[in-house]
Amino acid sequence: MSVPSVAIVILNYNGRNHLETFLPSVLASTYANKRVIVADNASTDDSMDFVRTQYPSVECLYNLTNEGFAGGYNWALNLVEADYYILLNSDVLVTPNWIEPVIALMETNRNIAACQPKLLSYHQPDLFEYAGAAGGWIDSLGYPFSRGRVFDVCEKDEGQYNDPQVVFWASGAAMFVRAKLYHETGGLDGRFFAHQEEIDLCWRMQLAGYTIMSCPGSVVYHVGGGTLPRGGRKVFLNFRNNLLMLGKNLPWSEKIWKLPLRFTLDGISAWKGLFTGDTAFFKAIVKAHWAVVGIWWRGKKEKNKQHPKSMKQLGGVYSGTIVWNYFVKKQTRFQEIIGRKIL
Repeated sequence: MSVPSVAIVILNYNGRNHLETFLPSVLASTYANKRVIVADNASTDDSMDFVRTQYPSVECLYNLTNEGFAGGYNWALNLVEADYYILLNSDVLVTPNWIEPVIALMETNRNIAACQPKLLSYHQPDLFEYAGAAGGWIDSLGYPFSRGRVFDVCEKDEGQYNDPQVVFWASGAAMFVRAKLYHETGGLDGRFFAHQEEIDLCWRMQLAGYTIMSCPGSVVYHVGGGTLPRGGRKVFLNFRNNLLMLGKNLPWSEKIWKLPLRFTLDGISAWKGLFTGDTAFFKAIVKAHWAVVGIWWRGKKEKNKQHPKSMKQLGGVYSGTIVWNYFVKKQTRFQEIIGRKIL
């Protein structure tokens, strides 16, 4: 029986330090039929010279412009043939046999389109990591969270999420995806640039009838960026992309009331930031809202080819809103929020 081919694709932008630290662990992966590819997003440092010199077995791709996470991966993966892609951040330390459990799971069920390992914190290995923890969920209003991470609170890993589970989204920090389905469902939305593009892709894959999974039998350690300051471009991209994603993937019966409510809740969050002195946070949300309105007003063609379905028909969806649970009920753990309350 042939072993499926796996292409580990690391998108790089001025990441010499990360590549020097973490690339050796990727090359030490025990999976036999693998390729390791570094796709450079128009870096200005010496990171690619370092890779070519120190790791000649690594394949290198060169983009002429920085198209962000979404555009960069679309460009790179159009040049790569494999049965499975692994989209891997350059700041991830992998364990030797991290690939085998995920591929084994996906091979047992051809309906699984994408899957992620358990993400733990590189700096605090006993904690789940912000960017996906043990698998991504979403609430009824489109707020993403994870098994092991709600807003900025990351739980301690005590084995509570060690079972493979259907989830809503797989983390882009270490995302396994069937290559054929990646292209058939349109890939990542290049307009997003960065932040939540993997959630949008997983949503579209679910709309196309496929399943997203978490495989905690595979473990990786992620440095991550969840603790970056709230202001500026990061906040802009998160708020803008989340609304664009809802506009693309919700049916009109839900879009007509959820989008106005989300604009209102975002506005409350922005004004709260302003009153507490966080003017950058306020400005970023206002800018994000105007950007979304501008895109919708211009009527740009959406990439989504799938017919929107009610969120009730999808996996990994919480029927309430984590805003209420977290800020009012002071619930910070995935298990106490979810209980049995799913759509």
